[in-house]
Amino acid sequence: MQRYDIVVVFQEKNSNFACVNKNRDVAQLVACYVRDVEVAGSNLVIPTLYYFLTQHTQMHAKQLHFQHTTPNFIIQLPASKSISNRALILSALAYSPYEINNISDCDDTQVTLKALNSNDTHFDIGAAGTAMRFLTAFLSKTVGEWVITGSERMKQRPIKLLVDALNSLGARIEYLEKEGFPPLRIFGSALNGGDIQLNGSVSSQYISALMMVAPYMLKGLKIKLEGHVISVPYILMTKAMMAEFGVHVSFENNIISIEPQSYRPIPYQVESDWSAASYWYEIVALAGSGKVSLKGLHAISFQGDSKVAVLFERLGVHTEFQEDGVIITPHRKLATHFEHDFVNEPDLAQTFAVSCCLKNITFHFKGLQSLKIKETNRILALTNELAKLGFQLAEPAEGELAWDGTKTSVNVNRIPTIETYDDHRMAMAFAPVALLQPIIIQHPEVVSKSYPNFWNDLELLNQ
Repeated sequence: MQRYDIVVVFQEKNSNFACVNKNRDVAQLVACYVRDVEVAGSNLVIPTLYYFLTQHTQMHAKQLHFQHTTPNFIIQLPASKSISNRALILSALAYSPYEINNISDCDDTQVTLKALNSNDTHFDIGAAGTAMRFLTAFLSKTVGEWVITGSERMKQRPIKLLVDALNSLGARIEYLEKEGFPPLRIFGSALNGGDIQLNGSVSSQYISALMMVAPYMLKGLKIKLEGHVISVPYILMTKAMMAEFGVHVSFENNIISIEPQSYRPIPYQVESDWSAASYWYEIVALAGSGKVSLKGLHAISFQGDSKVAVLFERLGVHTEFQEDGVIITPHRKLATHFEHDFVNEPDLAQTFAVSCCLKNITFHFKGLQSLKIKETNRILALTNELAKLGFQLAEPAEGELAWDGTKTSVNVNRIPTIETYDDHRMAMAFAPVALLQPIIIQHPEVVSKSYPNFWNDLELLNQ
């Protein structure tokens, strides 16, 4: 993390900001970020310093190369971000006095936790898309006037479908800037509920956000999902977790029905993250030797990304389930061509695209419709960055990505620099390339969104 030798910024009583810093670049950044920058005054509020620095400092680019490495170690994976975020909302809706055990320490979860524990009425959730969607629904049924905003990228991510749905159910939500996008002003109150129709191809987070607040709607909620429903495992995860908190959900024939009910508070234990596990599967596949033990994973899991264990068998990685996790080892039975519909596991697409290319396995992926509205346009990002390694990808149709084996020449004397596009999964999917060649990862700090300890764990490859 970049450090500054003098305190940078503090908040004053009048909500303007004071700058105390010899670093002119930082002072200019503050000037762009807030309305007024003044010489240090009195009555400064110290906590603002930490928030500002964590939001605006960046790590230097990270150069990696792991030569002649045989992975042989134990990894304590981070807790599941998806489960953690749902558990936080459900616990809040249940007015639970219990702590959530093994809560994720990633950015997305910590932003949600901070908002739920705050007395503020204005929330900046940064780049946390899950927090934006879940909190929008949560705040719409919580009495008060709220403002929720985020990073510049977040202000480009659509939220109109969720806002329209909530407003049709009795919420009152307004756009503060561009129509259909954050930031939002939310006037929280009791929601009427009723029947709505949604396109099943939208992000499952919209659907989950509505589901979790539905039990407190006066008329309950019925959602009819039209067309092809994507990311079904995430909907089923929400349904199963709501059941654990005492709420019955019916999901049949693409219709979700939730009657008015009350949640019950319970202690909750979050399992480890299968999405994070995928990068270690990639490492074992590329290394072709060794053994990695991944703690906290279960064969029976709410997480759709647990499918990684089955899928990587085709890329040369065997999974042995144990009581406290899994052990993964390489084998030599590789597919020559890989086809899969990732509609239920979209967060695995980057891992498999990079793995297939580096294993020289042609591929054709489908079900990637949601990748264009993630942290970045992941299809474009993969195409751009794999081209730097000499692999020419194509998009045969909307929501598809393919590689037919076509390669282009690259400058072997130049270390490729991978842009991460403010996307944690780009950084982690490309990091294992360093097993085969030197590589530079730009903005490696983005991994804090889901796996803050990733780079420390990766250093085990040097031991």
